[in-house]
Amino acid sequence: MANKALKHSYNGFFITFEGPEGSGKSTQVRKLAEHFAARGREVLVTREPGGTPLAERMRTLVKNFDGPEKMHASTELLLMEAARAQHVREKIRPALSAGTIVICDRFADSTTAYQGGARGIEPPAIDFLNRFAMAECVPDLTFLLDLPPEIGFARTSIREETRGEHDRFEEEKLEFHERVRAAFLAIAAREPERIRIVDATRSPETIHEEIRAIADELVR
Repeated sequence: MANKALKHSYNGFFITFEGPEGSGKSTQVRKLAEHFAARGREVLVTREPGGTPLAERMRTLVKNFDGPEKMHASTELLLMEAARAQHVREKIRPALSAGTIVICDRFADSTTAYQGGARGIEPPAIDFLNRFAMAECVPDLTFLLDLPPEIGFARTSIREETRGEHDRFEEEKLEFHERVRAAFLAIAAREPERIRIVDATRSPETIHEEIRAIADELVR
């Protein structure tokens, strides 16, 4: 992903959360949004794939497809990018232009990690599609909530929202999620100024305090 600072083009700030399944992203997104709202800032919380009615329909298709034919990795990639293109143009970019703090649960780094690192699609194809779909909306700051896949598996097996039902990605084998984690860490190593690795094995409160302190350095 190109390391282009959004603040040079937009009035708002774009913060994303990445990580493997069960890393606690949703909890930390909510806590950070509440923190900024308490400071009187305008905040938009969104997610990928999804974020708009059309993109949410693509989310349902890509995460829960169970038809008689196989969904190929290239099809999965294109659905992800189509949802992102709609999301960015319909929701993220207008909010940033209005000076809003946009906090997104997953963004293009997830595509690089899941469809690239885990599915094995060639990096040039993913880089090109990511750039096209993002329309220069590169995050100012990304938190990578890192934890071993086996811990994530244990968490997703008991969390209330799944109730024992898992999507296509959660049902993948441990080796798949190990590749996802390795890909995320490789992305972070390439872009240390944008991506902050956060140990997600700790308590939600401890994690939030670290994230809040880092985010406050960006949004003053």
